[in-house]
Amino acid sequence: MSTFSEWTPADAGRHIRVPVADDDKYSRGVLGVVTGSAEYPGAAVLGVEAALHTGLGMLRYLGPARASDFVLQRRPETVTAPGRVQAWLLGSGQDAAVRDPETASRLDVALHQGLPTVIDAGALDLVERSGGPTIVTPHFGELARIVDASKEQVAANPAAWAVRGAEALGVTVLLKGHSTYVAAPDGTRIVAASAPAWLATAGAGDALGGILGALVATHGDDIAADSGALARLGATASVIHGLAAKRASAGGPFTIVDLIRAVPATIADLLR
Repeated sequence: MSTFSEWTPADAGRHIRVPVADDDKYSRGVLGVVTGSAEYPGAAVLGVEAALHTGLGMLRYLGPARASDFVLQRRPETVTAPGRVQAWLLGSGQDAAVRDPETASRLDVALHQGLPTVIDAGALDLVERSGGPTIVTPHFGELARIVDASKEQVAANPAAWAVRGAEALGVTVLLKGHSTYVAAPDGTRIVAASAPAWLATAGAGDALGGILGALVATHGDDIAADSGALARLGATASVIHGLAAKRASAGGPFTIVDLIRAVPATIADLLR
């Protein structure tokens, strides 16, 4: 198996797009988001919040009414009407087993646009329908279901299973864990390990998805030109996520909202 290269904060800092004077809200990146559900509206809130704190020109949230209400209460700048986007974040806080027709339609529309796409949790079963460059963000159990393995097998050798997942699915795989392994079909192999153990908490993956979605939406040209770009952006998202968790923790427990609040200062440090 190819060796995994460690992704450092310096590497991450080189993969954050800084706006320039003549940017507008469209050129700064527009992310479309189909996440959350009536059962798990908080996942939508956390993903949207994390994406906006990472840096975007606009975010379009297209989810169920209950989740949309919570998103707008928290982030009134969110747009809830369909329109042009540069990338998609799909599936966080959803359950494929109880997918309603309206959500299925929204996911189908997004997957067939051919845009760079981040697929999480409740949309992982749809990865083969994705028409654009795609990165999936499973945890051990989710990847195990995709590649017909046990969670214990994946946990015993996550690097190897991330590679197998990328080869089997033909997409970039970001396998979440204390060390995050990112493998792309072109052979790019990266590991990022900046997260404190306190980060093993509900909502952490939703925030990571939002951070990654924002990075993908702001790097469309790079993704189109370089088959390894999604893997590097995935590793960058993991570093931002882990360092923001450390900042929020200061050695003790914290909430995911605390982590998200720490993202802008973390990015500023990386850019310095």
